[in-house]
Amino acid sequence: MSCVICEKRKEKRFCPAVHGRICPQCCGEQREVTLDCPSDCVYLQQAREHEKPRALQGLDQAALFPRVEISDRFLYEHQQLVLGLSFALARSAHADPGLTDADLIAALSSMARSQETLVNSGLVYESSSASLVQQSVVAEVGRMLQEYRETEQKHLGYVRLRHEEVLRALVFLVRMGYARTSGRAKSRAFRDFLFAKFPDQGSAPADPAEAGSRIIVP
Repeated sequence: MSCVICEKRKEKRFCPAVHGRICPQCCGEQREVTLDCPSDCVYLQQAREHEKPRALQGLDQAALFPRVEISDRFLYEHQQLVLGLSFALARSAHADPGLTDADLIAALSSMARSQETLVNSGLVYESSSASLVQQSVVAEVGRMLQEYRETEQKHLGYVRLRHEEVLRALVFLVRMGYARTSGRAKSRAFRDFLFAKFPDQGSAPADPAEAGSRIIVP
């Protein structure tokens, strides 16, 4: 029997993305490119185990917001903010299984650009996302930030969260997304990383500090 993709080489493995048997070469070349690989595919999992983390130095530096500095102290002091943003991303992805890493990163980048404009010029600029699915992620993260500020107002009597801190937290997750994704068009490695930390979309973890540490130090 020949591979259902190339129709030339001998098939050797079952591909759940095409519900047929394909050859190892097509599996390797088309994985998360043309094939919408489910996360439980054993060949996808094996490939992820052997892939090295992406070096951010080799990426487009402009996409990483190089002017935004993020210190270890910031991450330590704002674990719950990073946790909340991460949980909002996971909740969005749970609601829409079709979301890819590219969608999550694009939504985060859109918010970070808007926040950077606000920090640098004081202007409120809403950068429009390219798609409706990305806009849904932006809306979910925005709701989380609103809830975060409302909680501070309730417990402290004022809102302590600054725009600069929101910007740093967003940029941290942008950089994490680029480091976690394979970079292929249909990659969901970053999404699956979030799912591993937040398997239930209904509620945040019982121990926010512990969960925040697991996000910041994978």
